[in-house]
Amino acid sequence: MASAASERHGPLAGMRVIELAHIMAGPVCGLMLADMGAEVIKVEKLDGDDTRRTVPPALDGESAAYMMMNRGKRGLSLDLKAPEGVAVLRRLLGNADALIENYRAGTMERLGLGYESLREEFPGLVYCSLSGFGRSGPYADRAGFDLVAQGMSGLMSVTGEGPGRPPMKCGPPVTDITAGILAAMGVLAAYTRRLKTGQGQVVDTSLFEAGITHTYWQSAIAMATGVAPGPMGSAHPLNAPYEAFETADGWITIGAANQTNWLRMLKAIGMETLADDPRFALNRDRMTNREVLAATLAPAFRERSSQDWLGRLEAEGVPAGPVLDVNAMHRDPQTLAREMVVEVEHSRVGPMKTLGLPVKFSETPGRVHGPAPLLGEHSRAILAEAGYDDAAIDDLIARGIVRETRA
Repeated sequence: MASAASERHGPLAGMRVIELAHIMAGPVCGLMLADMGAEVIKVEKLDGDDTRRTVPPALDGESAAYMMMNRGKRGLSLDLKAPEGVAVLRRLLGNADALIENYRAGTMERLGLGYESLREEFPGLVYCSLSGFGRSGPYADRAGFDLVAQGMSGLMSVTGEGPGRPPMKCGPPVTDITAGILAAMGVLAAYTRRLKTGQGQVVDTSLFEAGITHTYWQSAIAMATGVAPGPMGSAHPLNAPYEAFETADGWITIGAANQTNWLRMLKAIGMETLADDPRFALNRDRMTNREVLAATLAPAFRERSSQDWLGRLEAEGVPAGPVLDVNAMHRDPQTLAREMVVEVEHSRVGPMKTLGLPVKFSETPGRVHGPAPLLGEHSRAILAEAGYDDAAIDDLIARGIVRETRA
């Protein structure tokens, strides 16, 4: 019988990752690696990742949120508070390239699974640690959530309708997701070094740092001027017009972010005379008079439908697009052409849709390798691959060290 690893496709086929992660940031890291071909074994506590209880919505009792974050992984349910559970994990690490964890500071050390306690036995292990604020610095022991990280990283200060309005978070949990992507990038960099030298290392990133990376433009402004930018709605802090405009039947976004596109946009909307208006002549003038510019353009855009305007703008080569809700985005032909919505067969739910891999490879294409596991769905198979015989596996299950769920 072919091993699970041999059935993987993508540039990371042959890589094995142990994921001791829950909720979102760590699981995002794992799913990125899994989609690129790594075999990711998700090790959950006996009652499962807390995302399993993030309902509604649920499909046949399975959390939709859990199934999104953990598709393409294999599942082992294990009691790491028991010495026997730790022994099982250490055996798995003997054939692993990387470990991902996002427990609170000190948890892995208390379990005997901190990097310092593993590095001598597993010198090539890439040990990825995700947290709210990183494993060093004055906030290292603090718990972190996306909302807190968005607030402290500056994101909430520049998100929202405008000055004087309440602070607003980005709709998606961007620091959770970005931390997971940064962690995957870090794991791959460390794995590349390990392939060259045989040496592992710690990869350490956080929600806080993930939030900070989204402030490149705003930080550039603040560092240059000493003034912290504030919220601007959908507008851009450095270019205009670059924002959303209301049409006769909805909203569109327009990125006339340089002089060429500014002039193209004026032609598309039949307002060429604005090119001679000194208030809007150059980008610096348009930024100085951004609100006046938006107020000047707004009435024209409300005269026609979104589709009409988008056709005119596209004909002139102006970057523009509709504001879609999530369902409309799922149906968009570009979404489907890029395989960003795909179907998998879940053990309990049956056929279901999930999001696809956002990175394409010409020679070693990755893909979503399957659904999220039921709690402990692959426990027996994973332990058998690690050298446990049926009697030993039955004993671990009977003593509550391992949990098994049959599909």
